[in-house]
Amino acid sequence: MAKEEKDEKALTEVSELVTKLAPQFERVEFHKMLSEEGDPKNAILTINAGAGGTESQDWAQMLLRMYQRWAQDKGFRVELIDALTGEEAGIKNATLNIIGPYAYGLLKSEAGVHRLVRISPFDSNARRHTSFSSVFVTPEVDDDFEVVINPADLRIDVYRAGGKGGQGVNTTDSAVRITHMPSGIVVACQQERSQIKNKDLAMKVLRSRLYERYLEEERKKQAAIEETKKDIAWGSQIRSYVLHPYRMVKDHRTGFSVATAEKVLDGELDEFIRSFLTCRITGQWAKTGATDDLT
Repeated sequence: MAKEEKDEKALTEVSELVTKLAPQFERVEFHKMLSEEGDPKNAILTINAGAGGTESQDWAQMLLRMYQRWAQDKGFRVELIDALTGEEAGIKNATLNIIGPYAYGLLKSEAGVHRLVRISPFDSNARRHTSFSSVFVTPEVDDDFEVVINPADLRIDVYRAGGKGGQGVNTTDSAVRITHMPSGIVVACQQERSQIKNKDLAMKVLRSRLYERYLEEERKKQAAIEETKKDIAWGSQIRSYVLHPYRMVKDHRTGFSVATAEKVLDGELDEFIRSFLTCRITGQWAKTGATDDLT
């Protein structure tokens, strides 16, 4: 209206008002996208290397670094709860506790299988390899949320913590592995030198995974998971990171892609997260397959 009436004063006032309200609008929009029960909580993120030995273990290590960098850039605190290193390079698995507001709500977009295509640094013939690693994300359970765990359902094993040495690291059976027999969930922690502290941390991870299972059952009861989301929840391939013959990272659920693969691997994940959250609200998921536009 200001433009039609050529009212420069009103136009300036409206422009200033839009600039002032834009951050508030973005915050409201953000909280609308993160409105599920567990979204405000801290996140427990687990990375598992797929089949392929050193290749996939190195890829798992790259993913671990990517999420650590992302979390640090967001101002979140990152705790490495457990990690099992590979024989030659990389990691077989690792578990992070990412502490900050809405950490789970943001990182739930990362759950699934991640695919890497590159010229292998471990191949003397410089051939192209494809590697897979899976990411599992659960909300950290608050102490005041009751998750009933029957001690009789637990098998607790203690073992000597791994590492490169240091006083008390390899000399006592301080590491703890807990198996929840009814669900088959296995968690481990060797971060602390104290067996008691490691047991407490492992129980925290176990409670978070049981809580996520509870949330999933509630979603199913409410028919809140659509077919596409079921595929995602089952751990199907969600994203490809191509470093050869060209550079591109593409999310197969949303169709969002960028050519700045190195920046993504350095932790620039916000646009992928935002596109995922937007698709959850709109229901407009990509129809392309996992290998579209990728060779």
